[in-house]
Amino acid sequence: MAGNALTLGQLIAKARRRKGWPQRDLAAMLDKSESWVSQVERDVIPVNSLETLRHICDVLEVPLPELLGAAPPPGQPPVWARRRSASTRVVRNLGPEEGDDPVRRRELLAAAAVVFASAPASATPAEASTLAPLEDLLLYGTASVPEDSDVSPAGVAAGVKASRQHFRAARYDTLARNLPGQIAQARALRSTEISATAVADLYNIAARLCIKLGEDGLVAITADRALNSARIGGDALTIAEAHRMVSSAWRRQGHLARATDIAVRAAQGVRADRDTSEPARLAASSSLLATAAYTAAKMGDRQTAHALIGEAADTAEAGRATPDARTDAGLQQVLMHQLSVHYLLGDAGQAIDLAKTIDPTILPTAERQGRFFIDVARCFDQWGKPEQCYRSLLAAEHAAPQEIRRGAVKDLANSLLRHDRSLPGVRAFAGRAGVTFN
Repeated sequence: MAGNALTLGQLIAKARRRKGWPQRDLAAMLDKSESWVSQVERDVIPVNSLETLRHICDVLEVPLPELLGAAPPPGQPPVWARRRSASTRVVRNLGPEEGDDPVRRRELLAAAAVVFASAPASATPAEASTLAPLEDLLLYGTASVPEDSDVSPAGVAAGVKASRQHFRAARYDTLARNLPGQIAQARALRSTEISATAVADLYNIAARLCIKLGEDGLVAITADRALNSARIGGDALTIAEAHRMVSSAWRRQGHLARATDIAVRAAQGVRADRDTSEPARLAASSSLLATAAYTAAKMGDRQTAHALIGEAADTAEAGRATPDARTDAGLQQVLMHQLSVHYLLGDAGQAIDLAKTIDPTILPTAERQGRFFIDVARCFDQWGKPEQCYRSLLAAEHAAPQEIRRGAVKDLANSLLRHDRSLPGVRAFAGRAGVTFN
């Protein structure tokens, strides 16, 4: 519809009303929040992703050229022109991950500075991860205890700790290879309760790994096995973390209200357990409440999401994570969930403002550092800032190379390829993220 006086947002609103849908129905069809749809229709949030535009067109049954010809909001270039604007300046290479802790801290600070202030840089390549050994265990039960394994409570505990460290260091390929043998080792323990708790811990870690790699079917299986084993073992913290994984599985299947309820009830349950130390109970409860807030935001329930994330922050302030915590907890973790809440509710500007207050160097693991920068990248993409989005992805790759194998990163990389080919090194980055080229 070339020359149409309507903006992109107005055209979307017109097409939605033509179908007789309220904004919440369009949001559900697009897997977005109602707030996001509202702000798109008011041209508050620009839609710069061709993939998103195509999805909107498919849902509303509107030809893509009709939307691409929309008039821009006052003072902005049209959609097709905004996609092509990108800087070609190049600054320092973020370089490989090496050196002692002070060096690592300076590098991450530099990465954060690049994200928020400078132009794109290149980064180190990432390895592909494989879930084939874990799939074989889940589907066919094919796993044996590794040779020379220490099948004792201490040996199994060491295996669980090693798996947790692999996850926190974002060594997902190593974790995927080792998990089946460690689960088999834990099952071989003679003590039923200790064995069941260790197996549950390992399946919780496996569920988190499957979430990272976008294997929703395996998330449901691993979460279910984690909860069943955790209940046999009877450890309150492991049960709480298993409920968090079950909540995530339900969320990824689209059952958002149920997923929120599972996490909230589990938070109440673990906090009431007086057999567990208070700091550990508070840490687990905070993690569950933050997960519930994320899911509520995905539903577009602004009030509930903000209430839950506020309660998670208060709980995190009252407690602290312990060295043997079953999950990552603490105020920084809550702030990262709050950033995601802002993003899901369409408040990208607030998310970026919050991100600027988070020092990535005090995030205790490579996994969290990489996830932080990816979340920031998604916010910049939502905000219509492809340059900053690309810089954030490079910073994520620098912090945790295997984090960029996630589906969200592939989607962002595809968007950058289509709209901002002048960004230096973007095609190579997309290849490292797993994007295939024709």
